[in-house]
Amino acid sequence: MAHFPDIPATPDDSLRQRPWYAHLYLQVLVAIVAGVLLGHFAPQTGEAMKPIGDGFIKLVKMIIAPVIFLTIVTGIAGMRDLSSVGRVAGKAFAYFLFFSTLALVVGLIVANVVRPGAGLNIDPATLDAGKIADYAAKAHETTLTGFLLGVIPDTFLSALTEGNILQTLFVAILFGIGLAMIGDRGTRVLSALEDVSIAVFKVVAILMKAAPVGAFGAMAFTIGKYGVGTLANLAMLVGTFYLTAFLFVTIVLGAVSWWAGFSIFKLIAYLKGELLLVLGTSSSESALPSLIEKMERAGCPKSIVGLVVPTGYSFNLDGTNIYMTLAALFIAQACNVDLSLGQQLLLLGVAMLSSKGAAGVTGAGFITLAATLSIVPTVPVAGMALILGVDRFMSECRSLTNFIGNAVATVVVSRWEGKLDKEQFDLALAGRLPRVEDMAPGVVAAE
Repeated sequence: MAHFPDIPATPDDSLRQRPWYAHLYLQVLVAIVAGVLLGHFAPQTGEAMKPIGDGFIKLVKMIIAPVIFLTIVTGIAGMRDLSSVGRVAGKAFAYFLFFSTLALVVGLIVANVVRPGAGLNIDPATLDAGKIADYAAKAHETTLTGFLLGVIPDTFLSALTEGNILQTLFVAILFGIGLAMIGDRGTRVLSALEDVSIAVFKVVAILMKAAPVGAFGAMAFTIGKYGVGTLANLAMLVGTFYLTAFLFVTIVLGAVSWWAGFSIFKLIAYLKGELLLVLGTSSSESALPSLIEKMERAGCPKSIVGLVVPTGYSFNLDGTNIYMTLAALFIAQACNVDLSLGQQLLLLGVAMLSSKGAAGVTGAGFITLAATLSIVPTVPVAGMALILGVDRFMSECRSLTNFIGNAVATVVVSRWEGKLDKEQFDLALAGRLPRVEDMAPGVVAAE
């Protein structure tokens, strides 16, 4: 973990005197509002902003592989005790499995209680299956065997160039373990990688300057293409999903946070800049580098952050899991397909498998849903055409919930390991850490 200068007991004066317009989260918020207004009042112009949002996400994805690789390698190699690596990974996966399954169950229960699709009486034969053809084609490629083989890259370097988080994670863990096993001979390599990581995170800081522009372009396109009016057509589904996700974060994750000794609301406030960026781009990947740095800055060990955050982006997708069971039952209800308890449990089991490995990018949840429905033929895959128009709006909520879930998981696993710097963590949540530019090199975050 980076070494921090002495932290004052009171809020830093320079932070209080910082101009309001200099805070990145305010810039992103203004950009989101501007994007909504442009998309609403000038839809064609808003749609034309798509390359701006896509360009920013590509910039961030460009740097994600180096960030993950350097964070994990330096974290594992710095631990030296390889048994602790396995222990951390075991605890992280136990957490992921429990809460991702709980999210699926919550979505299933809410769908049965609220029944958002009841009364629509849609005939599946009248739906345009062509609209979801591309998603269905990608879904058929999502098999368990294909997923496992997909974790292994073609070459060592291709893991760092193809943008696959799991491949990068796989190679980084192997290299980190190898570096730790050679002992003192790896000290120079470790030192060099730590120096490189400082430069890489400085690049992240530079890229984050473009976050407001990216959020503006992405939001203008979303509203311009789909329109706010699209929400009214399926308001029951969208409203149910947002409320369910909100209750999951505040009650379920809130209870976990309380048990771990912190407030979920203070953690959300600490990550407000990243959350606004996720909201604007509909992608939790856009804030992954900043989440890694902010969790380290808040007192979570680099070795734990490096393992939990990247793996969580593939295995701890609470928002995506809630969406999958809720959307699947919505389609069944809308098409008057009565699912028995056994069929719903089968759906739940398939969703548990298909949800693993879904990347935190726009549309991944929709593709995973298609994969689930294709294996459970009782619910017509063509019914996904019903929610295609509002999926983009639900993607934002999925990404926000996934992001918060991974932040909580990082703190909880750090606490389980007894490695959380509680004093520094409390100062971070209270907003009493010094400004980023006043700290040691290599520390960046969206503020």
